[in-house]
Amino acid sequence: MSLPFKIRVISTLYRSILKPILFKRDPENVHDTMMRIGSTLGHHRITQFITHTLFFFEHPVLEQTVAGIHFRNPIGLAAGFDKNAQLTNILPDVGFGFEEIGSVTGEPCSGNARPRLWRLPEEKSLRVYYGLKNDGAENIAKRLRLSRLHEEGAGGWSVPIGISIAKTNCAATAETPAAIVDYVKAYLAFEEIGDYVTINISCPNAFGGQPFTDAARLDQLLSAIDAVRDVRPIFLKLSPDLSETELHALAEVALAHHVDGLITSNLTKQHAHGDGGLSGKAVEAQSIAHLTYLRKTFGNKFILIACGGVFSAEDAYKRIRLGASLIQLITGMIFEGPQLIGEINRGLVELLKRDGFEFITDIIGIDVK
Repeated sequence: MSLPFKIRVISTLYRSILKPILFKRDPENVHDTMMRIGSTLGHHRITQFITHTLFFFEHPVLEQTVAGIHFRNPIGLAAGFDKNAQLTNILPDVGFGFEEIGSVTGEPCSGNARPRLWRLPEEKSLRVYYGLKNDGAENIAKRLRLSRLHEEGAGGWSVPIGISIAKTNCAATAETPAAIVDYVKAYLAFEEIGDYVTINISCPNAFGGQPFTDAARLDQLLSAIDAVRDVRPIFLKLSPDLSETELHALAEVALAHHVDGLITSNLTKQHAHGDGGLSGKAVEAQSIAHLTYLRKTFGNKFILIACGGVFSAEDAYKRIRLGASLIQLITGMIFEGPQLIGEINRGLVELLKRDGFEFITDIIGIDVK
């Protein structure tokens, strides 16, 4: 892949110098530092401009409209990185086509005890045990309103912002009725904020497990959301550890409730490393299997969003050809560097041209018969 000189320099500096230093430090401390730096960069026009100059890439062949929302490219930041919506004003300049904040819960949540984040370099994966740490729906909604006001002079947020909601990680939400009330509270807090809402039913690290991976309980949850639902699209984030039978049952419930899209997938609990779920390459095979199954079984009835193990343009291209309209990542950026977003988008353009396609939409699902 042909890359500009500045991107090759940034890539070399990150992979050869910065990453070895960062990977010697506690991963949660590094993450918190990156959040502070990113938030600061996003609050000043000059630093936004510098970031844009260094990282940004766009091309018309990557543009598409999904669920009525315009995306300038298909590469988004998955929920779990910007838990408290601190980076919405800088990520577009890094080159992301969209961002999903959260997951956000009805009440503030301190999460599980530290340590709760580990790197697994040999597996190109992270082990995550945060337990839905976030400032709570009302606080984060206020922050997003202020962020949007900050960007109004530039026309508002330049990329779509999704809101991932989940139930608060505590004993009080362990029972289904209380958990549903908590989801609804989180949903209502973001009225008129954000372009879409993702209902995260698959966090592997919360009190009470994953009750809404049961089809009957999911039906109850979506019925409650339906009662307060506005016009924004709704996506459902699924566990990679579901059997095909379980996956199919949840998809049927989602279809009955007019859920727009499915995200495959969240963290996997199928590992031998201790508490927490794994992201990155450890979840890649399961994520791809679910993506392929959903495309083959349901065709175009759902928008599909691929998440898990995307480290290159080739990774993204494969998932789009298997049915994904959009791609989300976190772990790939941590292992490869922030310039990865531009690398993937440039690579997608080259791969499309190589294979004789005019637009990204031309290849969605073409490898699934």
